[in-house]
Amino acid sequence: MGYAQGMTWVFWALLSAVFAAATALLAKVGVEGVDSNLATAIRTSVILVFTWAIAIGFEKHHGLALIGRRSWVFLVLSGVATGLSWLCYFRALQMGPASSVAPVDKLSVVLVIVFAAIFLGEKLTPMKIAGGSLIALGAVILAFA
Repeated sequence: MGYAQGMTWVFWALLSAVFAAATALLAKVGVEGVDSNLATAIRTSVILVFTWAIAIGFEKHHGLALIGRRSWVFLVLSGVATGLSWLCYFRALQMGPASSVAPVDKLSVVLVIVFAAIFLGEKLTPMKIAGGSLIALGAVILAFA
């Protein structure tokens, strides 16, 4: 069993949250005195090199030829959405406190719950509605506290 198979999605999601928190704090300091668009370009360039190094290091780049057209379209659109999100996030970090910007950014969780129900047919349970509502309320409280 490889390293990735032994870890659950919860482990990886929590690790993602830790790195996302580090991203906000590091970016807040890094964007000071730098145009937010340029800062995003620098960050994105690092990510590009870093992720390709990982893909090549684990020999996953051979799978490029196997990716279907539909997947390419949605991965490219996802990349555009990510780029736009990061541009907006860095601009918001430049203008506001990280402790307020990050919670508002996390309203994306609420939007994912709603959009996953609408577009992906995922079940919108009372617990998801309650959890999403608490996230939204918490984001608003933290953003304006």
